[in-house]
Amino acid sequence: MSVTWAALPVLTFGYATPFTFLAALLWRRTAHLLVSSLAYLAAFVLMLSLLPDYGDDDGSQKAVGVLIFVLAIVGTTHAFLIRRRVFDPDGLSGIDNEAVIERVRQQRLLRQKARELAAGDPGLARELRIGRPDLPHQFKDGGLIDVNHAPVEVLMQLPGITRPLAEKIERVREEAGGFVSAEELSALAGLPPALTSDVADYAVFIR
Repeated sequence: MSVTWAALPVLTFGYATPFTFLAALLWRRTAHLLVSSLAYLAAFVLMLSLLPDYGDDDGSQKAVGVLIFVLAIVGTTHAFLIRRRVFDPDGLSGIDNEAVIERVRQQRLLRQKARELAAGDPGLARELRIGRPDLPHQFKDGGLIDVNHAPVEVLMQLPGITRPLAEKIERVREEAGGFVSAEELSALAGLPPALTSDVADYAVFIR
């Protein structure tokens, strides 16, 4: 739609140029569009006033030619330059929120499947390196972090986990021999209660 709007001046040989910008002015109401609309409208009116003498006066022919060029070519170029400000002033074009939502859903499903696999076969989960983004692996786990084996730098990728908290988790898991759930992790490592649900979404506890 924006391309058609911007191309109207050249498609109509300049006759639609003032109305193209007037339509944009009614929509966006900016000073730039007001000045542009008035300028193209003045050029359009002047061209119409010169048309009766077009065939008899060389000066009128040249003036009409210049005005048509301004209305058609300059107007089209101008329209293409500002069409994003007219049709997408907030810069939202090209953003596919539905695709983003679908990716998040897929990541959640991958995490769920990876957790189920880890619960049923921890040995295979370790071989697949589930929850170990620090190690080369091909299995897609949706961004899980293996709290029982991942180093401090990886633990810091969990939501809200700072370096001091990650170092505390590492220290406590050595003493306790690992964790079985986000709730146990939160209790033994003394994590803020508000973090438990966020951490649980990305944590896996492979024994």
